[in-house]
Amino acid sequence: MELFTNFPLWAALFAIGFAQFIKVPLQYIASRKFDWTLLTSTGGMPSSHSGAVTALSTAIALEHGLDSHLFAISAIFGIIVMFDATGVRRHAGEQATVLNRLVLDFNKMVEEMKHWPNKEEQEKRKELKELLGHQPIEVFFGGLLGIILTLILHALLH
Repeated sequence: MELFTNFPLWAALFAIGFAQFIKVPLQYIASRKFDWTLLTSTGGMPSSHSGAVTALSTAIALEHGLDSHLFAISAIFGIIVMFDATGVRRHAGEQATVLNRLVLDFNKMVEEMKHWPNKEEQEKRKELKELLGHQPIEVFFGGLLGIILTLILHALLH
């Protein structure tokens, strides 16, 4: 039953869920289209990775203090996750964009007569995942979201 009272765990999970959910209305505001695939996708605004690790660190700080070993571990873990989200994963997404463009150009040049543009999206080849990482602003707002949500949850539940 201790699992159900683990505030840092539930704060982090709530931050992930909330960050993923909020991507849908934010994308709607930007494009006027609902994209429900954002609920389970990587990348985008806000970063659920950043939300999760900052929620975890904030909850641990509230429960165990800023001088605790647990906070130190979670803070370093959070820094690494947020750095990775804007670094390695972002560059992998940029490379996927270039590869997708090369494949598309090649297909247009060689296979133009095979009615490629007339096919439904589901029939087309699966494209490489381009939204792997985050822009720094997405990581910032994901982190801010995690801290704010955890402070609100802590005030409501404790």
